[in-house]
Amino acid sequence: MTEKTRRFLRLPEVKQASGYGRTAIYAKIKTGEFPKPYPLGPRAVGWLDSEISAWQDERIKATGGAK
Repeated sequence: MTEKTRRFLRLPEVKQASGYGRTAIYAKIKTGEFPKPYPLGPRAVGWLDSEISAWQDERIKATGGAK
């Protein structure tokens, strides 16, 4: 069995993957519509790539896209 490598995405990558800007991302986090980031250090956060991928999949399903 192979273990999937986890990777943290920083804000520029999350912005690109989601199509949202910083303000929209944090507003959606506050309402529970977007994955929360994990603290990486005193002034750094990151999002798990698997959680961003799952969020993208949910958005695709919600709009009746790819099955």
